[in-house]
Amino acid sequence: MIKVLIADDHPVVRAGLKEILASERGTEVIGEATNGDEALELAGRFDWDVAIVDFSMPGCSGAELVKELRRRFPGRPVLVLSVLPEEVHAGQVFKAGGAGYINKESASDELVGAVRKVVNGGKYVSPAFAEKLASELATGSDKPRHESLSDREYRVMWLLATGKHINQIASEIFLSPSTVSTYRARILKKLGLSNNAELVRYAVRHRII
Repeated sequence: MIKVLIADDHPVVRAGLKEILASERGTEVIGEATNGDEALELAGRFDWDVAIVDFSMPGCSGAELVKELRRRFPGRPVLVLSVLPEEVHAGQVFKAGGAGYINKESASDELVGAVRKVVNGGKYVSPAFAEKLASELATGSDKPRHESLSDREYRVMWLLATGKHINQIASEIFLSPSTVSTYRARILKKLGLSNNAELVRYAVRHRII
């Protein structure tokens, strides 16, 4: 029996994931978390084989959550779900130790196969993303500047690009506003940008939002 831990802040999504997984014999959802911090807490309480987590949730999430789960439970794979296409966040997920990345629109078709693959020690990417990676390697294309950001910087960058203010971000990721402002300054410097408007344009150009 494959024991699955799922984490998503939307009840409808969690219900959908449970329905998809229930269609596969030998798979059981043993815990549901509504945010990243609850996912970490449940991960320490339950015996699970694979975690399926939303990319963007309150508290610890995204690449940060993947890295922390991998640090605490190094032998267990983590699959990430997102409404955004793989080329947007998958690089950060795999750098953090994630085992796979699935677009939520494809979950009904890909989730069960992805779970089985990563539980058996593999990595999961969609055929389209695998082709894109192969093309980039063949052409030797330069990596975009945002791939140089740390996990926390990447999270703050994404939240800024979605229009959230410093205080909102501070509340969501449990940091002080001054610390978030420091991250903002560091992000703008690394990306070669001057202000939030330029950051939004950069994010749109690179399909980060």
